Amino acid sequence: MPARETSHTVRNVRVRLFTAGHGAPLLFLHGAGGIEEWLPFFDLLAERYAVMVPEHPGFGGSDNPAFIRDIADVAMYYLDFLDDLAASSAGEKIHLVGQSLGGWIAAELATRNCSHLKSLALLAPAGIRVKGFPSGDNFIWSPEEAARNLVHDQAYAERAIAAAAAANEAEADRALVNRYAAARLAWEPRWFSPALERWLHRIKVPTLVLWGAEDKLLPARYAEVWRGVSGAKVEIIPACGHLMHVEKAEVVAKRILTFLEDGGV
Repeated sequence: MPARETSHTVRNVRVRLFTAGHGAPLLFLHGAGGIEEWLPFFDLLAERYAVMVPEHPGFGGSDNPAFIRDIADVAMYYLDFLDDLAASSAGEKIHLVGQSLGGWIAAELATRNCSHLKSLALLAPAGIRVKGFPSGDNFIWSPEEAARNLVHDQAYAERAIAAAAAANEAEADRALVNRYAAARLAWEPRWFSPALERWLHRIKVPTLVLWGAEDKLLPARYAEVWRGVSGAKVEIIPACGHLMHVEKAEVVAKRILTFLEDGGV
């Protein structure tokens, strides 16, 4: 189904916003790659929910305010974003889904304030580190290494490599903007917050955590730490890499939809 591109402004920060579908609101927070395209995964969710996908401040065509310097700042921005949505929708609560960097933002948000959330689904979220299981370092991977290491099925990698080679100047510039924005947020310490794990108990909404068994960026062993969220459902997706919502779109969407309809409401 076609998505609609608009913008949303909170605290004088304008971000690009993509929307589709009808029903209860579902907010998806994207990973470090930004929003390259409207994905089949979003269409699957939009069959039952009103899906909103904002482009984070500092990414792509969104504003890049000086006061957003780290993940905690982005989380606080999205609390303002949710306040604004609640004010315009009679306080209806949101299903929040975050992938990788976006999962980290979602978790930081939820440890601070769950009052606007109905549920939380995290897809291989960053933010946690497990001693003895080092993360991959996509900041030093070449573009081809990144394309290959982020998925298990190399057919997806081949398509990503071909798309990058065919990218026009505007698309290449947007990719550089996204890379810089991700580095600003996650460079040091690499992909985690030393404080996050000890506050996971503050997440008070039904939570689902999904992880690809073959994730080369954030090892699947990290999934166990997220059981620190009270009552969290944690599941490993076999034969799947880090970009599970791309590589296993139907499987991941079905897991999320089932969770929302059976236990995440």
